[in-house]
Amino acid sequence: MPGIKEDILVKSADLKEEVIQLRRHFHRHPELSYEETETSLYICNWLEKNGISFRKGIAGTGIIGNIEGKAKGGKVIALRAEMDALPITERNKTEYSSLNAGKMHACGHDAHMAMLMGTTKLLNSIRGQFGGTILLIFQPGEEKSPGGARLVIESGELRNPKPDLVIAQHILPELETGKVGYKAGRYMASCDEIYITITGKGGHAALPGLTTDQIYIASHLVIRLKNRMSEQQSVKGIPTVLGIGRISGEGATNIIPEKVYIAGTFRTFDEKWRAEGLALVRLVSAETEEEFGVSIDVNIVEGYPVLVNDENLTSKAIEFSEALLGKSNIETFDIRMSSDDFSFYSGIAPSLYYRIGIRKKETEMMKLHTSDFDIDENGLATGVANLSWLVYNFLLNEDLPVKEY
Repeated sequence: MPGIKEDILVKSADLKEEVIQLRRHFHRHPELSYEETETSLYICNWLEKNGISFRKGIAGTGIIGNIEGKAKGGKVIALRAEMDALPITERNKTEYSSLNAGKMHACGHDAHMAMLMGTTKLLNSIRGQFGGTILLIFQPGEEKSPGGARLVIESGELRNPKPDLVIAQHILPELETGKVGYKAGRYMASCDEIYITITGKGGHAALPGLTTDQIYIASHLVIRLKNRMSEQQSVKGIPTVLGIGRISGEGATNIIPEKVYIAGTFRTFDEKWRAEGLALVRLVSAETEEEFGVSIDVNIVEGYPVLVNDENLTSKAIEFSEALLGKSNIETFDIRMSSDDFSFYSGIAPSLYYRIGIRKKETEMMKLHTSDFDIDENGLATGVANLSWLVYNFLLNEDLPVKEY
């Protein structure tokens, strides 16, 4: 009779085709952040069909499913998958290409939902072998502030029962299929959105004495912001990015626009410096406003905090994954400047966010958030097996941290 490890590997392989079809369904029918109505309905119907109890309408379209182990004791473990797609027009021509114009699952959330559903089915089939509770979070709005994770937490739906730990897995195009990757401690940056509006005197470009040149002022402001941030980063030694993604003014060759708009992102790995850096944006803008005699409005939209993986959980997860997949299939990473609202969960419980490989060996990497993004679907079975194995072992392990709200 096979042991639990072999049972999980066999069951995840058996579920592979179903998980692929689930992923393809979601890929065909993408919905944007906080609009995941049909996606939510599909998941609810699937959970009901498979005998999984659930609560719906959480933070709008969110769902929390529930699996109760039949054995005594055990922790409460929450598993997160995101439901939202991106406003991208897909260029791929496959039988599962997006049917919704201008919308695409280009970040792997289709795969995350499918893997969580496969994991749900697998764990439910072996729930006689563990105790405790598994919460299945299908979360809206990861791609858009304020972040679906924040809204799920604020809804209070994770207070009864309270998770002792929260886990999420995310595909990674750089990582080969069959591999998983971890980073203990700080892993992903905070992320805030910056919107700046410069308002002055517009007019004829041939009469500069009658205008304030908003394009010129915006150029100065961007350079000053970048230089001041660079200086502070050198002093503090904290990885930081101030990225300016848009400068727009509705002028012409002979028209100086009254308003120019600047949009960007500020990312870093220290919450104290995060607050100081955003204050610096306001300070430099105010200095520029005074120097050039224009009005500069700064609107900062609070995004996501630094994503921190619990050291103990990560260490244990690496140990468990090595036992399941072999040491050669486990990698460790450096920090990334990208962000994820999963970081909010680390404020309520020890959390673990790790990576699943979805790139065929010796093939070109498909970049996230691009119109031709796709995955090697063979990686889905690895995701189901690894997540199921981690949950099983964490439920049985008594030496894990417990953090109160």
